Amino acid sequence: MVDYSLQRRALLAEVYAGRTGTMEVCDASPYLLRAAKFHGTATEVPCPVCRKEPLTNVSWVYGDELKHAAGSARAPEELVKMANLFDEFSVYVVEVCRTCSWNHLVQSYVLGKRGLEKPRRRTAVE
Repeated sequence: MVDYSLQRRALLAEVYAGRTGTMEVCDASPYLLRAAKFHGTATEVPCPVCRKEPLTNVSWVYGDELKHAAGSARAPEELVKMANLFDEFSVYVVEVCRTCSWNHLVQSYVLGKRGLEKPRRRTAVE
């Protein structure tokens, strides 16, 4: 798992200091905002820019094995099902404010059956 909280903190420090404008960081696409509405998970963390509403986390999935599903937003329940169906795929979690359009990558990790397989015992010949 990769956590992007230090990168987020540095970007917000630039915004609070006035070196980076809010228009540069509040640029969520309409597709991302729709994904937050229909596939996102509400958090209790207030938006660090507008402070008007809690952030929504959206999970995006990528992987060769996913074919047409690659690059789509998925709810947490769907991720559990997918982890049992596919060998390996990457999940990228983006936090989104549906009011001011703030968005930032929060974390990324890998899911799938490949990591769940029990290691096979090897013989002395192998």
